[in-house]
Amino acid sequence: MRGLVAVILAVITATFCSVVPNLPAIGDANSAPNRHVTPTFIERSAEDTGSPNIVTGVIIDYRGFDTMWETSVMFLAGLTTVLILTRNPVGRRPEEENVAEAGTVIK
Repeated sequence: MRGLVAVILAVITATFCSVVPNLPAIGDANSAPNRHVTPTFIERSAEDTGSPNIVTGVIIDYRGFDTMWETSVMFLAGLTTVLILTRNPVGRRPEEENVAEAGTVIK
């Protein structure tokens, strides 16, 4: 079973490595997104979204659904971090307690 998993992972890795050279270069002006999608966003974002800022229009209106989930994940990660860090009592002042030490008399 372990050998089968290793072979499958090796095949997937080899497939990814063989496909990488066929990807467009980073910043290539003739790549498909730069020829089709980007000009449409630039031309129509003001009238489609009502926002003069193209970036805001794309993030909020065109990609609003998946941005909402990304924002929710980031919020939960931050909240979890705060909760974990605040549970550690190091550096806090001890609360005043009315507990008598051993050998003292409570009046």
